[in-house]
Amino acid sequence: MKTYEIQAFGIENLALVERPEPAVGDREALVKFHAASLNYRDLMMVKGSYNPRLKMPLVPFSDGAGEVVAVGAGVTKWKPGDRVMPAFMQGWIDGGIAAEKARTALGGDRDGVLREFGAFDEDGLVRIPDHFSYEEAATLPCAAVTAYHALFESGRLRPEDTILLQGTGGVSIFALQLASVYGARTIITSSSDEKLRRAKELGADELINYREREDWDRAVLELTGKRGVDTVVEVGGAGTLQKSVNAVRMGGHVAVIGVLSGKGEFNPTAILMKSVRLQGIFVGSRQMFEQMNLLLCQHSHLKPIIDKTFGFGEVRDALMYLESGKHFGKIVVKF
Repeated sequence: MKTYEIQAFGIENLALVERPEPAVGDREALVKFHAASLNYRDLMMVKGSYNPRLKMPLVPFSDGAGEVVAVGAGVTKWKPGDRVMPAFMQGWIDGGIAAEKARTALGGDRDGVLREFGAFDEDGLVRIPDHFSYEEAATLPCAAVTAYHALFESGRLRPEDTILLQGTGGVSIFALQLASVYGARTIITSSSDEKLRRAKELGADELINYREREDWDRAVLELTGKRGVDTVVEVGGAGTLQKSVNAVRMGGHVAVIGVLSGKGEFNPTAILMKSVRLQGIFVGSRQMFEQMNLLLCQHSHLKPIIDKTFGFGEVRDALMYLESGKHFGKIVVKF
């Protein structure tokens, strides 16, 4: 089978190679992949900034969708023809996160999905909602589950809440769609008026161009009558965290997800003085994944936003496009 491997760091060094088709264990299902999607973590993994001590060779990318083509003798949950997605962390089924669960992440600790076939424990797979294509389903395991975890599990979202979203990448756009369908008020930031216009079409209530308003935290306070937002979906990291804490209300919640903005300084005093809850969000469990899918099925008009689709032989181009930051929503590779 064809597969990509990280053999040396750098997009230009990503290698397309041949491997034997995986053997299927007693409790495993063999999945033929039809699509994968890109996350910023995948770019960092390929470039070496996520884990400089990565064990190589490694098949990259955590998010994929395909069909079951064979099952082991002990498998009871799946049969050939079932449409499935591997969970981001194969060992996090339910309950809270733990170190041993975190060490089962695809495209990092274990081989990912950028290959024609993969064998997975039957408990590590989730059924694709019937109304989703393979390309749409491939966007769900990391970005969508992360957004769901931030809003509903950690954020305990209520319809009367106000949510601040940073940028228009995969997590932020999924969070916008989920919060909007739930009735929450949404404020979104971007450096692009065109991207803000598209976010408005998806239900964003308030728009802030952070090139025009570098003090976007003050703009948020102005929009909320100085109260602040209930939850911030924080994808910037060190460079934006201080302003996120400024923009959240007393007793509010900051879901810490990404590291897109690089370096920055942070004074934790405001966390204490405002009783702010900072919660790291490391994707989510299979149970969260399944709960999110139930919500998506209840609101079948809600579909992932796919910015651009690349072919299996164009993965390096897809990574460079992700790196450019030009995308709105998700980038997909179709096998």
